[in-house]
Amino acid sequence: MEVQETRVQTDRVLTIPNILSMARLVGVPVFLWLILWKEFGGPDTKYWALLVLALSGVSDYLDGKLARRWNQISSLGRILDPAADRLYILSTLVGLTWRGILPLWVTAALLAREVMLLIAVAALARHKYGPPQVNFLGKAATFNLMYAFPLLLLSDGEGWLHTLAEIFGWAFAGWGTALYWWAGILYVVQVRRLIKADTKAD
Repeated sequence: MEVQETRVQTDRVLTIPNILSMARLVGVPVFLWLILWKEFGGPDTKYWALLVLALSGVSDYLDGKLARRWNQISSLGRILDPAADRLYILSTLVGLTWRGILPLWVTAALLAREVMLLIAVAALARHKYGPPQVNFLGKAATFNLMYAFPLLLLSDGEGWLHTLAEIFGWAFAGWGTALYWWAGILYVVQVRRLIKADTKAD
């Protein structure tokens, strides 16, 4: 991540990119329920969960692209977009761990990284800095995890397709987790330098 401000181009709330981000947020509890329904005696609806996740990925791509193309980058959008990403990651972690597909140590590693970033963001806020912008490394980490999770969900079954999904799912999960922590550590280092320089300036 880079600690810098994204240029706000509009104060409007009801823009197409923001509506897409809101739709993604609404899909989070639906997605989680579809993953866990089997655990509560219902049918296995993992394929519907995969469909919701795929649609969220499409909307994630579109909201950023349209915001830039139509000059609709907004303060609300800067909050909604990363919030939706993190909620999907969190709900997937909960669902896959609950179903026994994802080991607890992987979930703990990813959640610990999120806690580290929350502490860093709180430190930035105390120095009156706005939300950080995600850089290429952070996006690459999210990209890997967004591929890993549906593949690991698909691996819950028998047959060659499920075996392939497990192999590629763990490959993406390994790279994604490593990049996730790498991006987080670089971000914390940048935050520390920024706060140190800000303190000296005072």
